[in-house]
Amino acid sequence: MIKTNRISKIFRVHVKEPGLYGSVKSLFSRNWIEKNAVHDVTISIGEGEIVGLVGANGAGKTTLVKMLSGIISPSSGSATVLGYNPWDRHNDFRRQIALIMGQKAQLWWDLPAEDCFILLKEIYRIPENTYNENLAYLTETLNVKDQLNIQIRRLSLGERMKMELIAALLHDPRVVFLDEPTIGLDLTAQRSIRRFLLNYRQKNRPAMIVTSHYMEDIEQLCKRIIILRHGSVVYDGELSGVSRGFADHRIISVTFNDDNAAAGLKIPERLGTVMTSSQGIVEIKVRRESIAEAASFILKRKGVNDLTIKEEDIGNIIESIIRES
Repeated sequence: MIKTNRISKIFRVHVKEPGLYGSVKSLFSRNWIEKNAVHDVTISIGEGEIVGLVGANGAGKTTLVKMLSGIISPSSGSATVLGYNPWDRHNDFRRQIALIMGQKAQLWWDLPAEDCFILLKEIYRIPENTYNENLAYLTETLNVKDQLNIQIRRLSLGERMKMELIAALLHDPRVVFLDEPTIGLDLTAQRSIRRFLLNYRQKNRPAMIVTSHYMEDIEQLCKRIIILRHGSVVYDGELSGVSRGFADHRIISVTFNDDNAAAGLKIPERLGTVMTSSQGIVEIKVRRESIAEAASFILKRKGVNDLTIKEEDIGNIIESIIRES
């Protein structure tokens, strides 16, 4: 459904020189550098998949989404979405996709949401029955029926984001791009939108690409993630495989009878490193090959009430991957 072959995008960036002299000089002669926003990315996403696109600021996430949705064209490579070349911007292609950007609005600020939806119905040529059914389902699921006749500018940020989702999904898109869909929202609104997206995906089975800096979005929505670093893919696979592939250690959490017993725990350097010790609970970072030996050593200590072994926090692992030079 979505396929790319070594797709790349290069931007020419003007290097600004400081001071008044630099500003005057740049009127006549400018220095430019070439920046690889996306470099040789090859991915494939099928129907019904929700794929998380993860990376630091400037890693190329939004640029890739804009190329796949046809907003910008690449410098090299090829891509097909639903069998179309996205940057040809064929109307049949645009009727089958949706792009939701948390930092940009598509609805008209001074109009009530319902009026905006009627305009979109005409733009996308949605049949009357389909429009009524989709609007009823979306407004009920997102619990915004009572806000349909309120001007967009008078809605809260969470309510506006829900209206943006409805506007993007009214025409039953087969591919949905979500760029930071929960940015700036409170926890309640974030959870509501995540639940909705999971239910919508189960019911309609579009291909979905989600970019987000909130790891909770990625963990709850996506089984597969693509990690971008400096415009290139450094990982494409199951979210659960990140720990196995990139973390060479696990965390042993030990609960003691009292703080004194916890404070007295000394771990040989070859087995692991104590990360935290507070209120009778000690967390120890242990290399994977030493887990059994370290657990056995700890269980022989006095005062041990409980011991659990867990993976390193997935967000910390992804952050370390992203920040590697």
